[in-house]
Amino acid sequence: MAEHPDIDRHRKGHAAFRSGDMEYLNEIFAEDTVWHWSGRNQISGDHVGRDAVFAVFGKMAELAGDSIELEDHDLLGNDKHTVALGTVRASRGDKSLDVKFVEVCHWRDGKIVEEWFLVDDQAAQDEFWS
Repeated sequence: MAEHPDIDRHRKGHAAFRSGDMEYLNEIFAEDTVWHWSGRNQISGDHVGRDAVFAVFGKMAELAGDSIELEDHDLLGNDKHTVALGTVRASRGDKSLDVKFVEVCHWRDGKIVEEWFLVDDQAAQDEFWS
């Protein structure tokens, strides 16, 4: 069975995030996208609009530079959602992050319109991004 096209878009989105390919990310995030980042830290909250989401990406780059690694374990999807299961690692100063994540994306017309990013160790994520 062929892979759903949104799974391929999601996988390519992770690759674009890792490489800083903002052109591709601009293609897959709807202008009015909403991104929900769990926890209580500098990047937590509900970020409304592509520009707000990209500002968070910029803050992440500012804090952790090119140390951010996304390792996909599995991607699942259908006509409305994709789900990525993976590990995110990063370091900055004497802090390091190594947590499992679940990322759920709601898609419409080949674009992410809403996303939820959740981790298995919220305290570790909050400590790292604080």
